Amino acid sequence: MTFAAFPVSLIPPVVLAPMSGITDLPFRRVVARFGAGLVVSEMIASGEMVTARPSRRAASRARAEVDDSVPTAVQLAGRDAGAMAEAAKIAEGQGAPLIDINMGCPAKKVVGGAAGSALMREPDLALKLIEAVVGAVSVPVTLKTRLGWDGDCLNAAKIAKQAEGAGVRMITIHGRTRAQFYTGSADWNAIAEVVEAVEVPVLANGDILGADDARAALKASGAAGVMVGRGAQGRPWLLAQIGAALHGMPNPEVPEGKDLADLVATHYEDMLSFYGSELGVRIARKHLGWYIDAANGPADLRARLMRESDPAAVIATLPDALTPQELAA
Repeated sequence: MTFAAFPVSLIPPVVLAPMSGITDLPFRRVVARFGAGLVVSEMIASGEMVTARPSRRAASRARAEVDDSVPTAVQLAGRDAGAMAEAAKIAEGQGAPLIDINMGCPAKKVVGGAAGSALMREPDLALKLIEAVVGAVSVPVTLKTRLGWDGDCLNAAKIAKQAEGAGVRMITIHGRTRAQFYTGSADWNAIAEVVEAVEVPVLANGDILGADDARAALKASGAAGVMVGRGAQGRPWLLAQIGAALHGMPNPEVPEGKDLADLVATHYEDMLSFYGSELGVRIARKHLGWYIDAANGPADLRARLMRESDPAAVIATLPDALTPQELAA
């Protein structure tokens, strides 16, 4: 499948997955700095966007600006067709070049509201939601699902075929059922059934932690591209590395030493600016932990930064915290 088959200029076909509490605007910016075909926002509850006074959280999640060369898909979740359609219009009006429909989230809070992957148990309603969103906007609409609800409900191919007929332009499949949550291993082979059922591009998602995984997922599934989630935590350059290894894109310069400390400091300061200092300090801690883990930094400094509330002290500690333990010894 050629790049031209994608709904946007998705070069390379390596996409940052939507992750609640992680793929906020600051993180999408740092991933885009290295390069990706597409980044996806955190999941946004459609009901939060269409109220008379939308929540600040929903509004901030829907901000689509990242980098002119890397488009952002705004991902919506819900089970009311009218609210989904209206939220899609709002996101398009705010500049979103793509709208993604979430039918894959396994979280209890989402599934408890009969949204996310719970919709795979209601394919007729799922189709109504898709039709409503596609009919409401002029930008491309994409869909993300799992293989099914559980081993007795493996209907991703059927839903994908219906979605294609309704006008969805790309489909991402996480190679697990909802019942599996994130346990076991993603079944990339099972994604092949979806690839064979539709003509639109399909992305393989789940357990893609590097170029070798991406290559294996593409071979097993026949998918046109990959979506990378948890593997990018602490390694925002990973998508660019996969693009270089598989698609001949420029190889990113992976920062080390002072360059890495400068990158993390910039990301940290962006989070403080985006969320405000008090909340930003707390939200940033998980990212700092992932960066330190990826760099194999000293455990004592990691622990210190997980408690530190003074931004200046955090930034001052980063060069030592990001030094590999064998070099720090």
